[in-house]
Amino acid sequence: MSLRTLGYPALVAMSLVLAGCSADPTPPGSPAAARPATSASAVAVQPAPAARPNIVLVLVDDLSMNLVQYMPNVRKLQQDGTTFTNYTVTDSLCCPSRASLLKGQFPHNTGIVKNHGSDGGFLLFHSRGQERSTFATDLQGAGYRTAFLGKYLNEYQPGLRMGGTRPYVPPGWDQWFAGGNAYPNFDYKLNENGRIVSYGSKPQDYLTDVLAAKASNFISTTAATGQPFLVEVSTYTPHHPYTPAPRDANLFPGLRAPRTPAWDRAPAGTVWLAGKPKLTTAQKLRLDQEFRLRAQSVQAIDRMIGQLRTTLAQAGVADRTVVMFTSDNGYHMGEYTLPSGKQTAFDTDVNVPLVVAGPGIEPGRSAAQVVANVDLRPTFADWAGLPAPSETDGRSITPLLSGSAPAEWRHGTLIEHHDPATDPKDPDYEKNSLNIPPSYDALRTGTFTYIEYVNGAVEYFDRTTDPHMIKNVAGTLSPERLGELRAAVRGLATCVGADACWAASRTVS
Repeated sequence: MSLRTLGYPALVAMSLVLAGCSADPTPPGSPAAARPATSASAVAVQPAPAARPNIVLVLVDDLSMNLVQYMPNVRKLQQDGTTFTNYTVTDSLCCPSRASLLKGQFPHNTGIVKNHGSDGGFLLFHSRGQERSTFATDLQGAGYRTAFLGKYLNEYQPGLRMGGTRPYVPPGWDQWFAGGNAYPNFDYKLNENGRIVSYGSKPQDYLTDVLAAKASNFISTTAATGQPFLVEVSTYTPHHPYTPAPRDANLFPGLRAPRTPAWDRAPAGTVWLAGKPKLTTAQKLRLDQEFRLRAQSVQAIDRMIGQLRTTLAQAGVADRTVVMFTSDNGYHMGEYTLPSGKQTAFDTDVNVPLVVAGPGIEPGRSAAQVVANVDLRPTFADWAGLPAPSETDGRSITPLLSGSAPAEWRHGTLIEHHDPATDPKDPDYEKNSLNIPPSYDALRTGTFTYIEYVNGAVEYFDRTTDPHMIKNVAGTLSPERLGELRAAVRGLATCVGADACWAASRTVS
């Protein structure tokens, strides 16, 4: 059952009045944070929208769960919508995760398992013809006007022509504003609909703000036509070097990286972290500085979300627009004796925010069902009134958004990570091999994480009793249970298509 099959009138009882919807931009820890966040918006009964919903997707880079507390507009979005607490990415690495989102497929089916080179990156994605069928081509074909702004896939550069006469724009996008290695957020270039535009180092050139302004303009101009639209805003922040907007550079003095139970502690019974040295004093100081920069850098993202929601209200389309906020992967900072990075199967790296608000979506709700980024493409198709694309491995999450949970849902999902980022040219390069996990396939359910490494070692973390994943208890499992888990992981790691992957996701709990 879906929004399309039920029809909006049957689903929409509550909607959002978004005029003035921007939450108090004062983040926790700032001088004015003692006062509570306020908002002029309120939940009110609204008529059901007559048309298919518009979609605003905000995808950020390397955002971990512990940064949401510094984002009042994201917290306001949570109040107005549904938050998925067990949302995971298919791979805690940028390009494989983003390819999975575009295609609705696991990395073993996209073939993108790394950020660049012979088994990953934009050049491989393009050469395999993957861009001919994405959620963008789905919705453009269904009559949506589409726009992409920001970071696309690793290796993409604004000036690439890919055999054409003009800088390359992938199929499916009516408006295109994409950068290359624009992580510093200043002194970058954008491919703006086939024209290269250079930006400098002035405060008004800060990339997240530039993207916010362009996205707002797209929303306003498209809403005036009455055509449904999809816009993806894909920021480079808070990825390293964690550059904040100049106006935010002095926020959170003294803020430190969270000292969780996993801080500077290798899990008991660990496999690849056994014998790893503790963090040095210099590393801890650097982690604190980096975390402070990350908290500063997400302020511009948060303001952008408030700005986009205000634009939707001013354009008169807030009550028929779905706003979605998520990240391509998470990030660890000192947990498990690891300096800043990703690529592991720990929740710090794979369990990221997914917040959805809009018509037919229950406000103020947390949903515990296991969902993954392979589910977003079929969800967008569902909203557009399309059947799920046949090549996808995921399933639409629309039945989970109205508050009435379906009778059946998957028990777990796959996380796979192969050929780790060990090339110095990779923006996610890890110079110390001790900080990089071996290749692995993992099964994550709502209660446990089971990991199989390429060398045959296994780890099992019971997250109900060990939420910080600091004790590997695989050695306590019976041979029969280990056999069930191995079979489940093999089934997921080789599944192709929604039916096979759905069946594999329900074999063990």
